Amino acid sequence: MKIRINEVGPRDGLQSQGKTLSVEDRLSLIQALVKVGLKNVEAGSFVSPKAVPQMAGTDDLFALLPERSAVRYAGLVPNMKGYELAVAAGANVVNVVLSVTETMNQKNIRMSLPQTVEVCTAIIERGRCEGVEVQAYLAVAFECPFEGLVEPAVVARLAKRLEQAGASKIIIADTIGAANPEHVRRLLNGVISEVGSDILSCHFHDTRGIALANITAALDHGIREFDTSIGGLGGCPFSPGATGNVATEDVVLLLNSMGHDTGINPFDLVPVVCLAEQLTGVPLGGKSFRWLSQQLSKASTAGTSHGG
Repeated sequence: MKIRINEVGPRDGLQSQGKTLSVEDRLSLIQALVKVGLKNVEAGSFVSPKAVPQMAGTDDLFALLPERSAVRYAGLVPNMKGYELAVAAGANVVNVVLSVTETMNQKNIRMSLPQTVEVCTAIIERGRCEGVEVQAYLAVAFECPFEGLVEPAVVARLAKRLEQAGASKIIIADTIGAANPEHVRRLLNGVISEVGSDILSCHFHDTRGIALANITAALDHGIREFDTSIGGLGGCPFSPGATGNVATEDVVLLLNSMGHDTGINPFDLVPVVCLAEQLTGVPLGGKSFRWLSQQLSKASTAGTSHGG
């Protein structure tokens, strides 16, 4: 099966880092990702640089992005002003985020849950009228760091509201990496009964080391699209405990080895992980990174010894 990989490192990955990268450095990371076959990249967010200084200059970044006709570049927006900035900058896709609990919305964007629903649906509806693809994230869908476990019925109800507004995709996000495969099955059963599986995507964090198991559970429920971050880069700065997205190299290796088509060679991701590590100054690499690196080294040594 064809599986879409959405690379979120340049936005979700970088926004939580202590080091703020220049537009040029962020561009170099995106160029490296696109070069190895990533066709769906969350390139940045159109937010106040005072709130998220790591995302300053995203409009300048979008003007420089490579292969604009061949790659879906998404920009995250918190409000209608952000939507307008993203569209003006040429974003192919606009992402909105709706946390499914009241407290998380207050902590994240200082709005109530009903207010956030109103803002997100207004952006989705405007995008539909203007021919702009708008994807909607349901954050802390499994567990909220402030309110605890979330009832699947709550997520299903909000997913239905976003579908009715015209969202092109609804991304179920395990923002703090608290889900397990059984939890994934229960939640997806409820959401799929409301909106089907074709509109759904999943975003897992590997905080507890079981994101790959959760992805396998989601595959069993018909999910064919996943967010990943190169080297496991990232985490939500507004969500305590959200350390690390699931690594792109891990997910690609898993899916490819299961016979699915991601369009990406996991070995090609090794130098991109090294670049991300060099740029951020943070040790990176998923569960498979050491093995992938060792296999590349063996292949290189064998090629040299035979004069290749």
